[in-house]
Amino acid sequence: MADVHPEHAQLQADRIYLGWQYAMLFPDPGPPPKRPSPAEIPEDPIVVDPAWVRRERLQEDLLNRPVKIVGIFMAILAMLILALGVTEMMGWPFVVIGLVATGGIAAICGYAVHQGERALRSRIREQESRADKRRALRERELFDAQEEHAARYREWAAKKEQHDKQLTWYAVAVPDEIDRIDVAGGTLPGWSALITLLGATRLYSGGHLTVLDLSEGAIARDLIELARRGGDDPLVWVLPVDLPRLDLGATLPPEAFADVLAHVVSVSEEHRTTRDLSFDNAILERVLEVLGENATINQVTAALRALAQVGDPRDDLRFGLLTATQLERIGTLFGRGVTDRVVIERAWALESQLRKLETLGSEAVRLPPARLRVVSMDRQAGVFGNRVLGTYVATALTHILRQSPASERPWYHTIIVAGADKLRGDVLDRLMDACETSQTGLVLTYRSLTPTVRERLGRGHAAVAFMRLGNAEDARVASEHMGTEHRLELAQLTETIGPTVDGLNGSYTSTVGDGAGRAGQAEEEKGEGGLREGITESTEWGRRASKAMGEERVLHRSREFLVEPHQLQQLPTTSVIVTHATAEGRQVRLADANPAILTFPKTTLGEFEEVRRVMLTPPEPEQELETDPFPPNLGPPPERLDWRRTH
Repeated sequence: MADVHPEHAQLQADRIYLGWQYAMLFPDPGPPPKRPSPAEIPEDPIVVDPAWVRRERLQEDLLNRPVKIVGIFMAILAMLILALGVTEMMGWPFVVIGLVATGGIAAICGYAVHQGERALRSRIREQESRADKRRALRERELFDAQEEHAARYREWAAKKEQHDKQLTWYAVAVPDEIDRIDVAGGTLPGWSALITLLGATRLYSGGHLTVLDLSEGAIARDLIELARRGGDDPLVWVLPVDLPRLDLGATLPPEAFADVLAHVVSVSEEHRTTRDLSFDNAILERVLEVLGENATINQVTAALRALAQVGDPRDDLRFGLLTATQLERIGTLFGRGVTDRVVIERAWALESQLRKLETLGSEAVRLPPARLRVVSMDRQAGVFGNRVLGTYVATALTHILRQSPASERPWYHTIIVAGADKLRGDVLDRLMDACETSQTGLVLTYRSLTPTVRERLGRGHAAVAFMRLGNAEDARVASEHMGTEHRLELAQLTETIGPTVDGLNGSYTSTVGDGAGRAGQAEEEKGEGGLREGITESTEWGRRASKAMGEERVLHRSREFLVEPHQLQQLPTTSVIVTHATAEGRQVRLADANPAILTFPKTTLGEFEEVRRVMLTPPEPEQELETDPFPPNLGPPPERLDWRRTH
């Protein structure tokens, strides 16, 4: 497998990365095989037992003792007969006969003793031969065992090297046909990790990103720092403070502007019907016809006050919000005297809602182009006012997208709406349709699965990403959506780092106010390292993950769990269960959205199934695989070493 380095990250512009799947293609082979020792070979005697030899000799002596006694007696008798013959006390004929008899008996006894000794030596030599054969057999068995151990060890070493060098983190990307991602559940730190990863990969691969943060949790703060370190100057609006410098929707035609304002008013009226919206839209269109092109919000609210007969219209005339001619025409829009009480009530309601937008675009200036734009809501502002502002931005974006031609590159421009459950269902529907028509990528995050969210979850060509679910009912709905038969593998790293960043907190700093440009320049002067260095140094996730890099036990241990409601309520902070429908059935994958995993040495930008298919397919005989087809990180193309490319 090729040796690669995470610093050289090459991201594919046509892929949307949602996290990293922990998986091991090659299992751990365990401890090395134990080397065989002579003690493990069956213990047969390998030498003749001296005690046995002594017993055999003793037995032979016992058997030969009578024969030896007879032989010795005959020998003594023969010597005595010989002595008698010499002294002529016995005749020589008798001496010869006696010597022959006694000598023969003595010779027979000696021969018998000799045969016994010979048989004993033969038995001892036989035992020694058997011992030599057993010793040779044992040595051969030990040699064979060592040869087998050497082969097993070589096989184990190859598996161990394969296991140690294998990739452990694989990219989780959505299929090409997906045009929207619905993120259900999750915490603010979890959303921060997911948006940082998704946004960084989009920007680094050359795309554009717009973040509408309705969460009031500054979840794109790390992404802003990362983009700034990469040489880009993000545009950040913090509403309502930066409302005067927000020119979004200023160039919309009167019909579209009236539609936007009508939807803004509907924020506080959840049960308003299409008929009610049409009525408000009609009032606003007629008011805008009177005001003419490029009418501002404060002019619209002044006209609505005149229509609703609220306040003194001479104040608006004095401030130049209305002219006398316009005031006269407004008074006759629905009949002289405005006798229709319904019109008066609706005009009053419209004015009370839209006055929160009166400063919109009043101090707008031409801003430099930026590939990252963040519109956020100040947590110090009122909840209702933020909903009004969020609805306005979402609806204005919808109309801008509807007027834009379809992009030739899907997901080239991506919109992220964090806290989309704060928007009305019809506002979400229109935004989804506009993004689909214009080939704009859309990511919607929901804190809870309200009935409005459930109706739209995964609808159309959308993938669903489930994070930690807040309550049992949401967890039950999520488990039914995915199916409880799936078994997922969770890395300990995911469980270890998440709690350390749960306290992630902060706020946005506006870049469109006074002196904002100098802040971006100062950040740029600090360095323009690669994406790896940017994640490690500019994000809280990178700083926390770098401490765990040296702990092998944290990087490799894992556990499995089933997709069940109680497990979904206990998911780690950065865990994302990505699911979407395929021709083979619903695909469910568990990913870790921690952006710091991109910096790990065993992380690949290839997906697990792709890598497994390639790695387990034997190469053609005439073809050799020279490089890893899915290296962890393959360096940016030469023409894009940083993020300064102008679009």
